[in-house]
Amino acid sequence: MLPLVDKPLIQYVVEEAVDSGIKNITIITGRGKNAIEDHFDVSFELESLLAERNKSEQLEEIRHISNMIDVSYVRQKEALGLGHAILRSRDVVGNEPFAVMLGDDIIDAKIPCLKQMTTLFATLQSSIIATCEVPESEVSSYGVIKGHPVDGHVDGYEGRVYRIEDVVEKPPRDEAPSNLAIIGRYIFTPEIFPAIENTKPGRGGEIQITDAIRLLLREQPVYAYMFEGKRFDAGDKIGFLKATVEFALKRDDLGGEFREYLKSLTL
Repeated sequence: MLPLVDKPLIQYVVEEAVDSGIKNITIITGRGKNAIEDHFDVSFELESLLAERNKSEQLEEIRHISNMIDVSYVRQKEALGLGHAILRSRDVVGNEPFAVMLGDDIIDAKIPCLKQMTTLFATLQSSIIATCEVPESEVSSYGVIKGHPVDGHVDGYEGRVYRIEDVVEKPPRDEAPSNLAIIGRYIFTPEIFPAIENTKPGRGGEIQITDAIRLLLREQPVYAYMFEGKRFDAGDKIGFLKATVEFALKRDDLGGEFREYLKSLTL
């Protein structure tokens, strides 16, 4: 719920899903996360107050948030890893492909990152993991893929699609199979659920999705896609600040004045 300029981070992710053609969203929540549910719900009291005060612009924005998509919620009682969180959605998702989006990965792209991935999925009909290049000094902070490009097999995606051979969670720099980091956008086939169920918990009792993906690789192909766009790690302080500056500069109502302010700084 941390605001990026003037919208909470999770709203950027939900808007990306909407712009990618997603019709239903399930948000995995936990204790103390009621603010998320309230944000996407109808606020009758606030709407009435804004209407009384003739604040039509703010009223339109509030209604846009509550009307943008159908949202359901599943509770994760314990924080036992991303794999466990995904598994909690099984009854809602059912036996069909689905996307996973992490709220602290904000991606600025002309074509929404998830839309790029759903278009690719229509061709591959296999699980797809978003990836991007990171400096070798940072590979130990990410899950990293080992794979080979599938150039010539997927039209229009030359140099961007990889057939995954293995995934490694936070490898030491000198042991990393590549500098292609896994980013918080996934499309999974439903076979990921039994793979998660068969994944043994790791450190802290957490079920890592990278371990589940390794099991899935035994059953079917999994691909990595180098998306077009710029990713910001909003879960990191510097990443959040960079995103704030760049998103503010892109705003028609803020960008000009904010740019002049930045120019006036003595750096």
